[in-house]
Amino acid sequence: MNNDTATAWLLLLTSLAGRSASTPRVRLWRALRDLGVANLRDGAALLPASDAHRAALGAVAAQVESDGGSHWLLELAPQSAETEAQLRGAFDRGEIYRELRSGLAELRAELPRLDEAGARRRLRQAERQLAAASGIDFFPGEAQAQARLAVEELGAMVNRQFSPEEPAPAVGAVERLDRARYRGRLWATRRRLWVDRAASAWLIRGFIDPEARFLWLERPADCPPEALGFDFDGAAFSHLGERVTFEVLLASFGLDGDPALARLGRLVHYLDVGGAPVAEAAGFEAVLAGMRETAPDDQGLLAALTPVLDALYRRYARVEPAAPVSSQLEPISEV
Repeated sequence: MNNDTATAWLLLLTSLAGRSASTPRVRLWRALRDLGVANLRDGAALLPASDAHRAALGAVAAQVESDGGSHWLLELAPQSAETEAQLRGAFDRGEIYRELRSGLAELRAELPRLDEAGARRRLRQAERQLAAASGIDFFPGEAQAQARLAVEELGAMVNRQFSPEEPAPAVGAVERLDRARYRGRLWATRRRLWVDRAASAWLIRGFIDPEARFLWLERPADCPPEALGFDFDGAAFSHLGERVTFEVLLASFGLDGDPALARLGRLVHYLDVGGAPVAEAAGFEAVLAGMRETAPDDQGLLAALTPVLDALYRRYARVEPAAPVSSQLEPISEV
């Protein structure tokens, strides 16, 4: 919504009579809360006019009618400047953003004591809270901008602590490549594998280069010229636009048409950079965190994680492959 233009309004008036209406009342309250309405009084819910809000309030009205109640959905013209200011004030989300920033301050203080899985889980929770608040902030202002900046700064802090060489997304189109030309190659990425790098290595060995050998780099600058780097700045395969490295590899080698791999891509994307939540994400992240603490090195970690990713792929595909997706990994020294 634009703060500089007059606003038309939608007013939903509802009535649910009788003591037996407790369940419909709760259902109505939850539906209106999720829409971010301003309650002018009991049974009077206000939203700025838009096609989406009109459809949403229409659905609520239909449910009220189904529950035996009555409703009126009215469209109001823009009001006087004084009334307009009062109505917009009813949608002030400042308290929500203050609570969010307070939680971010607590997380910053606790960050040195958290492991990577815990820190990123808390960061994603903050990102979801910001997205939820922004979704019902119809007249955004400085409070939203400050909260968004605080979340971005916290994300940068988490990356500096746990992934100081985390790649920045490049701009450009994905080039489609021939898998046959990428067999028996040496692949290199940053050591201390986390979600995107671990899943990408699994994808390379299982679907792109069955004879792949891996180097785990202390620094991206250690990558030898003959190696195919992935998931670091300047690598042959890394973040591109909104895609994380796993998704770039899918698109580059024509694997994005596989629904199970695409679903795995959504899981990796969510755990690496946020976005739409994935049900299995927390469990997978916990397994990876535990394995990283006990694996002797990155080669051992990838070997231990391979059956987990194989199982997820099979679950997503809902078919049992004739043979394991990934073969045994050849050891190779770290650089």
